[in-house]
Amino acid sequence: MMSINRDVLQESLDPGLRVRPRVRWGVLTYFHYIAVFYAIFVLNGVDYMRIAENEQTLLLWAVAPISGGAVLTITMVTIYGWWRPSLVEKRRLSRWTMILPIIMMVIAIVNMLIADFTHITPLMWLYLIISCILVGLNEETVHRGQLIVALRSRFGETGVWLLSTAMFSAFHLPNFFLGVGASAALLQLMSTFGLGSIFYLVRRSTGSLVFAMLLHGLWDFSIFTTNGSSSFPIAGVLAPLLAIAAAITVPIILRREKRRDSAESVSQPIG
Repeated sequence: MMSINRDVLQESLDPGLRVRPRVRWGVLTYFHYIAVFYAIFVLNGVDYMRIAENEQTLLLWAVAPISGGAVLTITMVTIYGWWRPSLVEKRRLSRWTMILPIIMMVIAIVNMLIADFTHITPLMWLYLIISCILVGLNEETVHRGQLIVALRSRFGETGVWLLSTAMFSAFHLPNFFLGVGASAALLQLMSTFGLGSIFYLVRRSTGSLVFAMLLHGLWDFSIFTTNGSSSFPIAGVLAPLLAIAAAITVPIILRREKRRDSAESVSQPIG
């Protein structure tokens, strides 16, 4: 833990950070993002289950709220000056921890390969691409970026993972009131916790938040482009299993990392 704390201290003293990392600043951006995103959602009369139905629903219920969220996210992180620590991970995990992210990527690709895209117009493709790119940018920057930077100022890495991922899951809670329904909303909350854990692994194992953004965007693109157009929605079926595997695996990985760091700190000579 000594090496982790030293990295966090050096990061918080970085002159490029206009605002010193504190939990309250990360939480502030989180709630501002929720307010902007869902305000546009509600004002446009969203029905979550029909987002990818046609060109108009994609524009009003995907492009508009996600674009508003992007403006808010970019503005807040720029004000804080947290871009570098949000995007770059100094302490990487072992390469084998990319197993679950790779499986997730394969599922997303297969999900698209077996789908029927004849109902998607060129303009719908454009809206879907824009929306999914911005979803990856927004939600990863907010949850696995600046929120992790903020939480590390107070908590150990297990707490950082748990809190940031739980907040990512809670971000989807309002969908309960926007047409998803109780059972689907509960399943989404559980799934997003596990999938958020996979995005956390991507950041920690690759050393870059960009790869988590790309995987997040790919997954959402796979879900929205194949919604109702596949005889077997493999992503929807396997997502809960993938989520459970991630929720079990991540704390084990972090516990091993903590033990290794403790052993290294004890072996280092004093002075």
